[in-house]
Amino acid sequence: MFRKGGWLRETAETVLIALVLALVVRTFVVESFLVEGPSMEPTLLNRERLLVNKFIYHFTRPRCGDIIVFRYPVDPRRDFVKRVVATGGETVEMKGGQVLVNGEVLHEPYVAEGGDGYVPPTTVPEGFLFVLGDHRAISEDSRSFGFVPLRNVKGKAFLVYWPPQRARVLRPAT
Repeated sequence: MFRKGGWLRETAETVLIALVLALVVRTFVVESFLVEGPSMEPTLLNRERLLVNKFIYHFTRPRCGDIIVFRYPVDPRRDFVKRVVATGGETVEMKGGQVLVNGEVLHEPYVAEGGDGYVPPTTVPEGFLFVLGDHRAISEDSRSFGFVPLRNVKGKAFLVYWPPQRARVLRPAT
């Protein structure tokens, strides 16, 4: 009834298929990321784990309010998580802790501390994003490292899953 080595071969094939599927999912569909540091507080806390949708931006572009994970432009080996505040063609300005996009004050209920940073009116080039942390007073973001190329974007954060008591879906700010 059983061939010699049949169960071993079947087990090995099952494990191999599972590994290939996991690799495909991680590479193209969804990936887990660790939040490091307080720059996205209160939205994301240090050491929380996120799931990032890696395929969404193949069908649509990042929009204002999206929380994205991207390769840090200064050192592409590092990943950063920040919020998109302006996209290609938009003019962004920051004064008195308020962000203006195309001359309109951005409604940002998620900001912990706006700081008093100043960014003169700057047009974001096509193919780039202007990103900020939600805790502006301590965030290293586009104010310090400049625009983020779209090619550096890994995906859109959509779920906090760790720690379990803080698990939640990340929704666009209203």
